[in-house]
Amino acid sequence: MRTTTTLCAKRIVLTLLAATLLLVCAGPAAAQKDKKKKKDPPPGSVDLTPMVPMGDQQRIDYLISEMLGAWQIGDIEKLRKDYADDVSVVSGAWTPPIFGWQSYLATYQAQRARVQRVRLDRSNTYIKVEGGFAWAAYQWDFEGTVDGQAMRAQGQTTLILEKKETRWVIVHNHTSVVQSGAIPSGPASAPTDTKPAAPSESAKPPAT
Repeated sequence: MRTTTTLCAKRIVLTLLAATLLLVCAGPAAAQKDKKKKKDPPPGSVDLTPMVPMGDQQRIDYLISEMLGAWQIGDIEKLRKDYADDVSVVSGAWTPPIFGWQSYLATYQAQRARVQRVRLDRSNTYIKVEGGFAWAAYQWDFEGTVDGQAMRAQGQTTLILEKKETRWVIVHNHTSVVQSGAIPSGPASAPTDTKPAAPSESAKPPAT
């Protein structure tokens, strides 16, 4: 009888010991699982992790890319936030300077309506920051269909920017067309004149 009681007591002790070990081992695993659950955001949630802060030159370079992208697709909302209310614009066409966002917007929309299948590439960008002001210069290469005719133009743009609180905005845009003309639709014929064609009014894109 004593032997049976001793065996039962040993079994109970072993069972409790096994259960204790199971809880000890499962505790960290469960904690890691909970930790992992906290780390992994649920599907469809917005990641609010702050981005790596950019310097002023990087912010301006990003702004130029955003502005040119909005110009190409006709996104007025994005284009608006990159320009100051009192922006002044000198376009590549032989027209008077434009003053104010609303005046620029009207000119842009009138000219943009004539252009389809736009491609606008930027190169050789230079950005200089001095306190609350900065200027940027870059070259651009434009291709698109203007008034139903394939056109190509190349030029340069100089921007002056001002820092309004924490963001930069364009306060002056001066664009110059260096060369433009129609893209031949058929086989190229033998050239008769090596001088570039004079820029035509329809081939000049608005300030970019």
